[in-house]
Amino acid sequence: MPEGPYLRKFQLLTSPFVGQVVVKVGGSSRKINVNDLNALRLQESQVHGKNLYLAFVAAGESLGPAAEETVLQAESASEASPSAQGGQGQTHPQEKELQEPQHSGSEAPEAAEGPGNWLRFHFGLFGSIRANEFSRANKANKRGDWKDPAPRLVLYFENGGFLVFYNCRMHWCSSPRADPASDILSVEFHRGQALDALRTPNPVCYTLLDQRYFSGLGNIIKNETLYLAKIHPLTQGTFLELLDLERLLDCAIQFSSDWLHAKLHGRKLHLQIYQKEQCPLGHAVMKETLGPSGGWKRLTWWCPQCQPAVLSDHGDTSPGTE
Repeated sequence: MPEGPYLRKFQLLTSPFVGQVVVKVGGSSRKINVNDLNALRLQESQVHGKNLYLAFVAAGESLGPAAEETVLQAESASEASPSAQGGQGQTHPQEKELQEPQHSGSEAPEAAEGPGNWLRFHFGLFGSIRANEFSRANKANKRGDWKDPAPRLVLYFENGGFLVFYNCRMHWCSSPRADPASDILSVEFHRGQALDALRTPNPVCYTLLDQRYFSGLGNIIKNETLYLAKIHPLTQGTFLELLDLERLLDCAIQFSSDWLHAKLHGRKLHLQIYQKEQCPLGHAVMKETLGPSGGWKRLTWWCPQCQPAVLSDHGDTSPGTE
C-alpha cells in the first residue's frame, strides 16, 4: 500500500480543490453513497500516517482557518513542485509493492463510527489519486482486454477540475484518527516513544512496521532503512546498543524525508536493497517473507554481508538469523 511520502503527495493533489463545491460525482464505491457528496464543499484535506482525510460541509458554509491554511500551503508547494500541478499520484513501477497482504497486523483496525463530515481514504496496494485526468491501461489484462482501471470515486468541482480515486476504501468518520507523535513525517514525531518501541525483544523489522509507533512507514522504507543502518532485519531490539537504535531511527526519518522531497520534485527514487538481487557493493541479497506469528508477513530483502546477524551478550544470535 502507498507509504507516508505518497500520502503527502496525494494531499498535495487534493489541496487545490479545497474551498470548491462538488457539482457531479461518479465511481464504483459500494462502501458509501457517492451521491451524498453532491453539492458539498471540500473544506479541508489532512494526512495522518497512511490515511487521507477529506472534510466536506454544506456549500453555504464558509471555510475555516485550517482550510485556508491548507490552500496557502498547496499554492506554495505547487510553485516548488511542477509535478503537483495537474499531475497524478500514481505509484511508480519501481516503487510498487509486490502482491502482498494490504494490511499490517500492527495497524489499528477500522472502528465502526457514526456518520460525520470527514471521509477517510485508505489506499490498497496500487491505490492512487489523479487530478484532472483518468488512469489509462498500459497493458492488456488476463483476458487480453485493454480495459482502463475503474475509479472508486470521481469528484467534479465547480471550477471544471476533478479528482479521481483508485483502489481505496472509504468511510465517513467524525474526525481524523491522528497521532502526530507516531507519524514518521510529522514535526511532532516522538523519538523517545519510537526508541522505546525499538528496544523491545521483537525483531526490528516487525517493530518498524508497527503503525502505533511508525505511522506511515511501510515495507519499502523498512527495507531501505535497515540496509542503510546495516542492521539485520531479524535482530532483536534488545541486542542493539542505543547508538545503533538511534542510527536506525535517523535512517528511517532521513529516508522518508528524502523520498517525500523526491516525490514533490518529480524525481525518481533510488533504492539500494528493495527488490534487488545485489546490494550496491555487489553482494548477493537474501529475500524472505518475514512477520510476527499470527500476523502479516512481508517480503524482506537484506545483504548478509552488509547486515550481519547480531550476537547477544551471551554469544547467541537473534532467532532466525543463523
